[in-house]
Amino acid sequence: MRDARRPAGGVARMRAIHQSMGTMEKRVVFKSGWLPWALLLPQLAIVGVFFYWPAVQALFQSVFLQDAFGGNLEFVGLENFATLFKDPLYLNSMRVTAVFSLIATVVGLSFSLLLAYFADRAVRARLLLRTLLIWPYAVAWAIAGVLWMFLFNPTLGIATHWLRGFGITWNHVLDGDQAMILIILSTVWKQVSYNFIFFLAGLQSIPKSVIEAAAIDGAGAWRTFRSIIFPLLSPTTFFLFVINVVYVFFDTFAIVDAATVGGPANATEILVYKVYHDGFKALDIGGSAAQSVVLMAVVILLTFLQFRYVEKKVQY
Repeated sequence: MRDARRPAGGVARMRAIHQSMGTMEKRVVFKSGWLPWALLLPQLAIVGVFFYWPAVQALFQSVFLQDAFGGNLEFVGLENFATLFKDPLYLNSMRVTAVFSLIATVVGLSFSLLLAYFADRAVRARLLLRTLLIWPYAVAWAIAGVLWMFLFNPTLGIATHWLRGFGITWNHVLDGDQAMILIILSTVWKQVSYNFIFFLAGLQSIPKSVIEAAAIDGAGAWRTFRSIIFPLLSPTTFFLFVINVVYVFFDTFAIVDAATVGGPANATEILVYKVYHDGFKALDIGGSAAQSVVLMAVVILLTFLQFRYVEKKVQY
């Protein structure tokens, strides 16, 4: 009889635990209906003013043909979009953006993960090493572009002098491939600190007992990383992958403007820079607005595809 009563007591204890957890998970209920909206109003105002309003303005301007001062408006429907996809310069800009974003994202994430892995294993000067690797994130994007432009200056750059010692002639002002390498290096260097912080936090959250068990079973460093560490880092990797794609498409404008100005011969004219060039320099307001709408649609589509297909491989 005593043994028969034990399951009943266990069930009662489990019910009590679930009831206490349910009590802890109760949602906060505001007594007044206006208070939640008042707390949300500042954030909603910021999102509305700095995101939705410009997006609506871009959609509105993309279907009109207007002069540089916005005085005369002529409704043209989808003509601006049709003109874009017939423009070889715009198609070249899409190709340049695809190459740039793919290489910068993959190289940036891989290099950041490598740095985080060795920083996590470092025994001496660990705090100093982490601090030095985080510093580049405090540098503005435009400053990062200027720094790398001076480093690879064709006549006075230190990196150019070193490359000349290996028999490599560097001149990104005339060579489009070298200009692309320059903005990729600038982007990776600028973004490596952000990725490093998250990768390091993810590595430190992995239980050491799991890694020790793999070592006892005879797994080497590469096998442990491939079979244990990297799968456990998949949520962090997926998050950084989505964030880096958005950053590469939008925040790299300052680097391109400071380092190469889209040249030479449009070799580094990515989509976000072409929106600025056509709108503010060429004064094609309607075409620039149509480009911004296409750019926004591309980023939204890529984000959707990442959550739809890539997230399936994430192991939470």
